[in-house]
Amino acid sequence: MSSSPNGTDSGRPQHTRSLDVRPAGRSAVLVTLPTLDDVLALRAGLAAAELPGVTELVTGARTVLVRYDPDRTGPAELGTRLQAVEPLPPTRAAAGEPVTIPVVYDGPDLDAVAAHAGLSRRGLVAWHTGQLWTSAFCGFAPGFSYCTGDAGALDVPRRPTSRTTVPAGSVALADAFSAVYPRSSPGGWQLIGRTEAVLWSLDRDPPALLPAGTRLRYVEVGAL
Repeated sequence: MSSSPNGTDSGRPQHTRSLDVRPAGRSAVLVTLPTLDDVLALRAGLAAAELPGVTELVTGARTVLVRYDPDRTGPAELGTRLQAVEPLPPTRAAAGEPVTIPVVYDGPDLDAVAAHAGLSRRGLVAWHTGQLWTSAFCGFAPGFSYCTGDAGALDVPRRPTSRTTVPAGSVALADAFSAVYPRSSPGGWQLIGRTEAVLWSLDRDPPALLPAGTRLRYVEVGAL
């Protein structure tokens, strides 16, 4: 994360506000939060807390959908437990080694993005590879993960006109996010490279390579 919500001197967020928790159907509650940083911190805290009855966490840009087993808990009980969850920096809460994404940095928008950021081509590559990224949430297409870095965002603008076809494996930037297109599709993100990593496969459990909460690093390679 570029910054932690309600940060303290120790870098650990404090749980100082009452959460907006509302029922969502018969087996879920929806938590609405002010910022994406708050979403990431709450999701990490929920993953660490392992609340009884919680079966799935689905994050969005400002929300966390908490699915639960109605035979084990209910919206009132779960809502009370959610209020007590301590937010955590995602990079501290996640376990295991980050996923490695090998990238050839030869995208058609690489130089334009570097110029926008006030960096050289090599400087942009160093920025992209030199930080730890976290999958914040998934959307747009199966396996498309919106990833945030810990070195601060460049706020890269989307293209004024979307491409009709973006090749599968294209590594892209837009706003505060980095992502990999899991399949060929239209798209308006800035393309800086390409990878052969498979972002979505029904032969894998889970099918998404980078489900929300996954940490990753981009690694420069000369060829694929």
